[in-house]
Amino acid sequence: MSRNSNMKFLYAGIAIALLLAVLAPFLASSNPDGLESAAAGVIEESKLTELEEQEPFVSSPMPDYSIEGMGKSGEIAAIAGGTLAVLAISFGFGKIFKKNA
Repeated sequence: MSRNSNMKFLYAGIAIALLLAVLAPFLASSNPDGLESAAAGVIEESKLTELEEQEPFVSSPMPDYSIEGMGKSGEIAAIAGGTLAVLAISFGFGKIFKKNA
């Protein structure tokens, strides 16, 4: 593949990832996720409630994939920002490992 077609492929992938980030808040289920449902089937209700009420060891910068007080636009911004951050980190690692190879 030529460099030009590789770049087109990369840009298409980024565009698809950002499109999914924008659509995700509208497509996501409001029901508990699989992990919470599985935990409810395995752990006693009282113990599960106790675990949910504990303060986290490290607080999330964007809890529940949203920016507080912004509604759906906050969810879109949080997911798109997280997507771009992962892409940037991956790109950085790629550059680092390419130089060392």
